[in-house]
Amino acid sequence: MRIVKLTQESKKTLLNDLLKRSPNNYGQYEKVVADIIADVRENGDSALFELAHKFDKNNITAADFKVTEAEIEEAFSLIEPEFVEVMKKAAANIVSYHQKQVRTSWIDTKPDGSILGQRITPLDSVGVYVPGGKAVYPSSVLMNVLPAKVAGVDRIVMCTPPGKDGKVYPSTLVAAKEAGVDEIYKVGGAQAIAAMAFGTESVPKVDKIVGPGNIYVALAKKAVFGYVSIDSIAGPSEILVLADETANPCYVAADLLSQAEHDEMASAILITTSQKLAEEVSAEIDQFVAELSRKEIIQKSLDNYGYILVADNMEEAIDTVNAIASEHMEIVTADPFHVMTKIRNAGAIFIGEYSSEPLGDYFAGPNHVLPTNGTAAITAAAATTDNPVRQGYINMTGTFWDTIVVCTITGDITLGAICLNIILIQLAPCAFIASMYDISFTESAEALAILAIVGIYMILKLIITFSVLAPSAAIIAIAISVAGIDIIASHILISITSALGKYADSRPIISPNTIAMIAIANPT
Repeated sequence: MRIVKLTQESKKTLLNDLLKRSPNNYGQYEKVVADIIADVRENGDSALFELAHKFDKNNITAADFKVTEAEIEEAFSLIEPEFVEVMKKAAANIVSYHQKQVRTSWIDTKPDGSILGQRITPLDSVGVYVPGGKAVYPSSVLMNVLPAKVAGVDRIVMCTPPGKDGKVYPSTLVAAKEAGVDEIYKVGGAQAIAAMAFGTESVPKVDKIVGPGNIYVALAKKAVFGYVSIDSIAGPSEILVLADETANPCYVAADLLSQAEHDEMASAILITTSQKLAEEVSAEIDQFVAELSRKEIIQKSLDNYGYILVADNMEEAIDTVNAIASEHMEIVTADPFHVMTKIRNAGAIFIGEYSSEPLGDYFAGPNHVLPTNGTAAITAAAATTDNPVRQGYINMTGTFWDTIVVCTITGDITLGAICLNIILIQLAPCAFIASMYDISFTESAEALAILAIVGIYMILKLIITFSVLAPSAAIIAIAISVAGIDIIASHILISITSALGKYADSRPIISPNTIAMIAIANPT
């Protein structure tokens, strides 16, 4: 993999190369796409069947155009049960994450008697495009369908190209069933986008079209925008890793290749302040590529759009990161949380060496439908709403891998036990307050304990700082934005010496709650 010194000139060259991948630079295909859309709009299903025969080399007809329940049952029989279970766990994580993004209606009254408000309602129908070409990703089904389900969309239609045998990939059908797709049609390419945008005898018109695809799909979505809403005009996949001398070169190389394997136009970039790391990562990549099944695709991707940039300092590296505005961005440095605060433009940010891009992209919960080709600076990541939230944060530690990936999904249980131990045993708010002759547990410590439990749990859940009782300033800043300022207040109120209590002018009337003190001393 090429190693280049980061200068203003090399930075300019890199940005120009990346822009070549944008769908906006493939005008030679626009006439073909326009003709396909016009054909489908005018001739409906007959155009779809003709185009399927022409481009996909199959003989789909009206009789087998729509996927049946029998085909879905057959797909389940062909998929390993373990894979289905993993898919269900991923789906649960995705739903949980996107539920937090749902916007609610509101109403406000003015002193003059006027009433203002905003009513939030879901779309009636959404069309989901799922690719079926060089690689099959059932995760794309989950990532596009589940946010619509969470938002309350009534009808979800999916289009995906079948193979030459007229069948859809089993994993795609299983994912669609688990996600809750209402209708599935065997059609791909620009013709599928046209069918969902304008409707045919079989395919219903939808309100919004989402999902990635090749250049024809991207240009078709661009062409029908205005007739329907779209999520974005997605370009080829991309990853950028920001690393210093502390990074594991094997981990960095593996994550770079996780996107390079997608297609020949994918981009994989490492920006580092360490020449030694640059050379080690390049060597690791060479070893990996020699063994991987998709080596031809990977090598073309690296030759065309793969870079290792060596910067003089971290500030220069961060400036370049923000200029590139990558779809996926990893931070593998000695202090990744500090660096994270300086990243403005990225689709999704993966924090720390254990935050593997594939695991975060496919399983953790944040959406992997993200802005590409530098549009992260101006575009929101995919969500259940159109809120301008540009970034999703993903952080996992070695504990995540050991406990969740290697063993079982017990993270929340373990984490809850840790939090209770911190609050009920180490801090012991009831006993602490009682020792100062302050007000009873029920009137004070209980409220503080609840705040602290929630606060510590949110901090640990988000940042996974198992061993740190007092978070750093950087982590506190992140935690405040998630769990609220009361976290800090509760820590202070529990931890410091009371200004009242036995140091007050008079003894409080209310006695400490003896039962509560016993319970705290001997927690269940």
